[in-house]
Amino acid sequence: MAVITQLSQLDPNQSYTYADYLSWRFTEFVELVKGKLLRPMAGPSPRHQQYSTNLVAEIHPFLKGKACRVYAAPFDVRLITGGGNGDEEIRTVVQPDICVVCDLGKIDSRGCVGAPDWIIEILSPGNAGHDTKTKFDLYQESGVREYWIVFPGINTVTAYVLENERYELAAEYAAPGPMPVATLPGLALEWADLFDDL
Repeated sequence: MAVITQLSQLDPNQSYTYADYLSWRFTEFVELVKGKLLRPMAGPSPRHQQYSTNLVAEIHPFLKGKACRVYAAPFDVRLITGGGNGDEEIRTVVQPDICVVCDLGKIDSRGCVGAPDWIIEILSPGNAGHDTKTKFDLYQESGVREYWIVFPGINTVTAYVLENERYELAAEYAAPGPMPVATLPGLALEWADLFDDL
């Protein structure tokens, strides 16, 4: 297998596996969805990074002493969308902005194998369709129990909860107040703390 050192060496029409992904030696972060290479992810803006930091700062203390962990990108999440969970069989690898995993048996030295319990994606210019459609469908199919989408431009959060294998809209938050987390009873994030740009 030839060593891939530049993204341009990859064929966007070809189907790839996690084994292929591991052999790539370029600096861009990419994602695979059912074997298809998604365009490289742009580096997050300072505002995006601040919101991610704000979220982790609220989630992390709550998880102390619990059998759950929070992870922020870059962090490989290998989703099982059919077939086995070997490197040659896995064809979906994503980099959620934030994920919480409560089955620590899914964590290995390379990331997470299987669906996290809760994923949060923070929209960036140019990725709205990716997070609101492609990843929405993918996370639903993979069994991610709760999915939040953060819209920085309008300071809103949309929360979905998996019920009968389909995402149901749990809530939309657009003003100061608590945002309860369905998968972590007792945790409610503060809208004002999330959208604090300072």
